[in-house]
Amino acid sequence: MKKLRPSGGYRDTASFQTATLIYDATYWFCEKFMDSRSRTVDQMVQAARSGRQNIAEGSRAAATSSQTELRLINVARASIEELLLDYEDFLRHRRLTLWTPDCPEARAVRDVPKRFRQKRPDQADPSDLTDLTNQQRWSLYAPWLEHADPAVRANALICLINQANYLLDRQIAALEMAFVEGGGYSEQLAAARLVERQRHTCDLPNPTDPTAHIPPCPQCGKPMVLRTAQAGKNVGRQFWGCTAYPDCRGVVNV
Repeated sequence: MKKLRPSGGYRDTASFQTATLIYDATYWFCEKFMDSRSRTVDQMVQAARSGRQNIAEGSRAAATSSQTELRLINVARASIEELLLDYEDFLRHRRLTLWTPDCPEARAVRDVPKRFRQKRPDQADPSDLTDLTNQQRWSLYAPWLEHADPAVRANALICLINQANYLLDRQIAALEMAFVEGGGYSEQLAAARLVERQRHTCDLPNPTDPTAHIPPCPQCGKPMVLRTAQAGKNVGRQFWGCTAYPDCRGVVNV
């Protein structure tokens, strides 16, 4: 049976692959240039890990909850933003130069995908590195991420973090638009049930089955779902609740 909503596939996304680069590079940066006893080391590694892991967890949660997916992708975005501040602090506290966005060094890091694709004219998108392995992708950035100068590594990572933030911002905007246009999982599940029931209109419905006649919400018009009261004077009784809950609290008695 085909799933109602797609999930997974995060390993092939540019956001996850960039977050993986950032996590690996941060781990080795802290190992080489920072005091292992410092709390900042733990915070930086955990922030980098959180960015990567929450992208994966959000992708898996997409099957049953748009809101959970959005929340986790936003957590990933916030974690990577926190890591950005840590690298900026590292440079500032050591009076090291922070690359400007348009300086030759920063542009060289940003142009890695473009330069790589110029060697492969068969590829349509010059910014796409998603078909590479983790090792191949790392090798493209190794001149900066394995540099002996911590300032070079930190600045290159800042460039990658800004790229990851851009990708996550686009991903969040797309998820929000999909939710607005298509609704959440409960709403889509109710709609799919209605479609399935309509396919069997030739079957006589059981008049004692309350799901044989699914009413629209009296407040917003969206499909309703059969629920059971969990508390209050009507505990245990069934009722129709709006699939848009909690945004809409429309109720119809069974």
